[in-house]
Amino acid sequence: MPLFSLDELAAAQDVVRRHVPRTPTYAWPLLAERFGAEVLVKHENHTPTGAFKVRGGLVYLDRLVRERPTVAGVISATRGNHGQSLAYAGRASNRRVVIVVPEGNSPGKNAAMRGFGAELIVHGTDFQEAREHAGSLAEGLGLEMVPPFHRDLVLGVATYAKELFDDAGPLDAVYVPVGMGSGICGLITVRDLLGLPTKIIGVVAENAPATALSFAAGHAVTTPSAATFVDGVATRSPDPMAIDIICRGAERIITVPEDTAAEAIRVTTEATRQLVEPAGALALAALLVEPPAGARVAVIQSGGNADAEQLASVWRGETPAP
Repeated sequence: MPLFSLDELAAAQDVVRRHVPRTPTYAWPLLAERFGAEVLVKHENHTPTGAFKVRGGLVYLDRLVRERPTVAGVISATRGNHGQSLAYAGRASNRRVVIVVPEGNSPGKNAAMRGFGAELIVHGTDFQEAREHAGSLAEGLGLEMVPPFHRDLVLGVATYAKELFDDAGPLDAVYVPVGMGSGICGLITVRDLLGLPTKIIGVVAENAPATALSFAAGHAVTTPSAATFVDGVATRSPDPMAIDIICRGAERIITVPEDTAAEAIRVTTEATRQLVEPAGALALAALLVEPPAGARVAVIQSGGNADAEQLASVWRGETPAP
């Protein structure tokens, strides 16, 4: 049974559209020239927070305000875009938002979360430790713990999938970066609701292979680390519900080497003249690994929240450290 219906998706689109304009889908000629294929890019870097996740935060907080109005606010953990999403939505709905980030998190993303009104707590060496700490604080702070994967988050981000399928026309495949899974699960669900034959292909970084290992095993597999500079997919403990949807609906999961992930940032910027964060270029990195010659494909540019220092390193031809 799908996570949601087309009627629920339409209602979510109404919620999202109050704050987020329809983001563009462009077919860039330099990408077509490079790959010998028609490559469309869904530009989720064009949202008010610079990433797709704002859609999920808006839908989650909308339901909270309507159905749980006594809840004072929310707490969650993030490496950046999920936190910005909740901060933006919390400000719009007049709810307190506390975000736990791991040590050494992106200074730019931390600043952006604070700018949207979030209170930040720094704890742990990675996302998983930050997530566990957030859960331990929720009751004491009187806040609702927002998990990194939730039906309402998927429903919200699925609005970009509907936009893509409406705007792009027939597609052989869509490539999407996979962190905790809201983006790929939204694409799978909308694809199935519309009855389309499009293949959905997930992409992860080589140093954060938990989703790829889980897909191969048919169930959630946890890894001891996720030491990748592609922080948007730095997951070591996938959500079992997300993995179930991915295993049933994805064509495959492509694992991208770190050097290729860095090269994809350069290729994306040169071809589209768009600012892109590492996870935002990861879908295109999959085309460097498996060229889609002759196909008509889309890649999800999931965000543009890149640190200047990290981008400078990439443009020097380097692969940033985690």
